[in-house]
Amino acid sequence: MFEIMAASTSKRFGFSNEFFSQLFLIFLASLTIRVGVAMWGHSGEGKPPMFGDFEAQRHWMEITVNLPFKEWYVDTPNNDLQYWGLDYPPLTAYHMMLNGKIAQHVNSSIVALHESRGIETPQVKFFMRATVIVMDALLFLPSAAAFFMLEGSGKRDEASILKRIMVLVGYPGLVLVDSGHFQYNSISLGLVVLASSALTRGFDLVGAFLFCLSLNYKQMELYHALPFFAYLFGSCIRQTNPSKGLFKFTMLVLVVAITFIALWSPFLHSVDSALAVVHRLFPVKRGLYEDKVANFWCSVSILIKFKEMLSQAAMAFVCLATTAVFLLPSFFHLLMNPNMKNFHYASINSSLIFFLFSFHVHEKTILLATIPACLVVARDPFIVLWFLQISVFSMLPLLLKDGLLIPVIATTLLFWIILHYYLRPTEGIRRELKLIFQMSILGAVGVSLVFLLVKPPVRYPDLFTLLIAIYSCAHFMMFAVYFHARQFGSSLTKFIFAADAAKKRDDYEDDKISSPRSSVQNVEQRNFNLRSRKRK
Repeated sequence: MFEIMAASTSKRFGFSNEFFSQLFLIFLASLTIRVGVAMWGHSGEGKPPMFGDFEAQRHWMEITVNLPFKEWYVDTPNNDLQYWGLDYPPLTAYHMMLNGKIAQHVNSSIVALHESRGIETPQVKFFMRATVIVMDALLFLPSAAAFFMLEGSGKRDEASILKRIMVLVGYPGLVLVDSGHFQYNSISLGLVVLASSALTRGFDLVGAFLFCLSLNYKQMELYHALPFFAYLFGSCIRQTNPSKGLFKFTMLVLVVAITFIALWSPFLHSVDSALAVVHRLFPVKRGLYEDKVANFWCSVSILIKFKEMLSQAAMAFVCLATTAVFLLPSFFHLLMNPNMKNFHYASINSSLIFFLFSFHVHEKTILLATIPACLVVARDPFIVLWFLQISVFSMLPLLLKDGLLIPVIATTLLFWIILHYYLRPTEGIRRELKLIFQMSILGAVGVSLVFLLVKPPVRYPDLFTLLIAIYSCAHFMMFAVYFHARQFGSSLTKFIFAADAAKKRDDYEDDKISSPRSSVQNVEQRNFNLRSRKRK
């Protein structure tokens, strides 16, 4: 059956039967790893009265299937917002309602109002885990494959495409958080990958629609909002015909408006109802950060106690201003140079800046930077894989809290061994940089061993957790500088690679990576610049 499907698909998309057979094996292996991770602990397991993210998602199923729309985001006798009140956008709520409807048919006790709080039976765990893995199979894995299959132009290197897909679907951070800790990040991130694919092929309206879905699934997708806006608006203002640009902008506004109105319609019957949802999505009262997170504010807290010096409202404003200042260079560069290369790097840069400097950041939100980084792995395999490894290390305290030590070790080692064999990311790298990389990883391993084996001083119980945060933050700031330089066009290949390898990388970027869409844009950009010079 699979061979028949592969044969018909290969004729349509120009890939061989062998390619689809290997792609199927990659999908099967990635799902097997997810199932293996799901056999371990989850967030808040056996920890009453609040339990954790696992219970939060289950409780949202309970609320959405038993209560009317008007009660989902407000405090009522049947909906205690202090007990995991719904604080994600409407599309998440609809997804939880769908899961809840299915749960009612499987076993109604899973979502029984009030009576199901804290339920952790094997059947509940199986059902909840299955909902994550099914969405991975239906959305995230196909999105990852589609992106790399549709990315290039001309003759396709099937082996290289499979390797890039392997990076994205096998990234341990997403697997450990979704299938281990328990969340549905792969849905919003899968929609972002699909939206990026649409932009690559020139389907900007489709891309805008898909990103709106992603943003309405998780509000953290605001990390990617500026790059999408800059790229789409920049493509409008760079049109040679102003009327075409205006028409495209109008269509984009309509797509965004219609999508938001459709998804928010149950909550737009009054101003108070709409504001109730907004207040739940942006809870300023939660503070600068909860657990130790590898961002700037947490790292400098050992020297400057911002939490004690400023009120929460003042600190939120400081974070907003700082984040905005650091976002502007990448944003304006993409706005004036709207091509796919700049878009991908701007997506990484925007996410990193938000992670490092914004208000109330969670450890898990580093995923919003690492997934876009996976999309440029062909350009920067060494830096990207280094970044991915450190990102998993930065979440170690969170993952160990859920009893995921063995899955962390197994998935991280397996990921590195496979990609080191297939991608050879350190091949051609300068000896000095390779040494820095090795010291970086050894340092992360050393800090991890200390965290696991050494009891922290009684006076400083979070000492080693903070050390992980500071160590990771230093790396993330370094990666942010690198990715900004890559977006702005600085050629770092001569710094990273030896002379021969650098020339090959430059040639590779010029000839292999550009998509049909970006090639057209580059021609339009050159023509626009030429006309500007003539006018001057």
